[in-house]
Amino acid sequence: MSAIDTTTIAHTESARVSEASVLAVLATGERPARPGPLSASITHGWRAVLKIKHVPEQLFDVTMFPAMMLLLFTYLFGGALGGSVSEYVQTFVPGILVSTVIMITMYTGVGLNNDMAKGVSDRFRSLPSWRPAAVVGALLGDAIRYAIASTVILTLGIILGFRPDGGVLGVLGGVAVLLVFAFSLSWAWTFLGMKLETEKAVMGVSMMFLFPLSFASNIFVDPATMPGWLQGVVEVNPVTLVVDAVRGLMAGSAQAADLGWVAVASAVFLGVFGPLTMRTYGRQG
Repeated sequence: MSAIDTTTIAHTESARVSEASVLAVLATGERPARPGPLSASITHGWRAVLKIKHVPEQLFDVTMFPAMMLLLFTYLFGGALGGSVSEYVQTFVPGILVSTVIMITMYTGVGLNNDMAKGVSDRFRSLPSWRPAAVVGALLGDAIRYAIASTVILTLGIILGFRPDGGVLGVLGGVAVLLVFAFSLSWAWTFLGMKLETEKAVMGVSMMFLFPLSFASNIFVDPATMPGWLQGVVEVNPVTLVVDAVRGLMAGSAQAADLGWVAVASAVFLGVFGPLTMRTYGRQG
C-alpha cells in the first residue's frame, strides 16, 4: 500500500469519526416543541421592538413629527380656526392624535415589503412555526409605536392646556379605541406591502389614501364650515368616526353610536384585508 493510499484512508476514517460525532450531538436531547401561534407572534413582535432599539431614528415619525404638527397648528392656526388657542387645543389634541397614529400605520406594510425584498420573509416561512406569525408579530410590534406616539401627543397637549373632562379613564379609553382601529387599518397596508414591488410604492399608495382621509375629516376644522357636498363626504369618512369617538371619550360625553361605528369600520378593514393578506402571504411561500 502506497503512502498516498494510507493518507486517503486516514482522512476517510477521520471524516467518519467527525460525522459520527456530529450525529451523536444532534441525537442527544429532546427536540424543541413547535412554537404556538401566540408565542411565535410575540417573538416576531419582539423583533419589531428590537429594530426600534437598534435604529432609534425610526421614532422620529412618532415623536418629533407629531410634536411639530401640534405646535404649528395650535399656535399658527388655533386662533383663526378655533377662536382662541385654548379653545382650539381642546378639540385639536384628540384630532391630531388620531391623524398621527393613522399616518404611521402604513409603516407596517413598508416594513413587510422590505423584509420580502431582502428575502427575510422566505427564511421565516421556512421555519417550523405558525406561518402568519411574521405578519401578526409586525402588527403587534407597531402597536408599541402607536402607544409611544399617543403618549408624546397627550403629554405635549396637556402642557399646552389640553384638559380632558373624561379624566384618565376617558383618555385611556380614547387611546384604546384608536389603537384597535389602527390595528385593523394596518391590515390594508400589509396587503399592499405584499402586492407592490418596492417600499416607495407602498408609501406612495398609502399616502394617496391617508392624506384625503385625514384632511377631509373633522380633525382640523369644523365640518360645518365646508361646502355641503364635502360635509357628506366627511360624515362617512371612517377617520371622522374615530375622531368623534376619541373626542367623546376624552371629553366624558361618548356616544354609543360613535363607538359602534368605529367597531363596524374596524371589523370591515379586518374582515376584508385580513384574509386577503393571509391568502397572499401563503401563496408566496
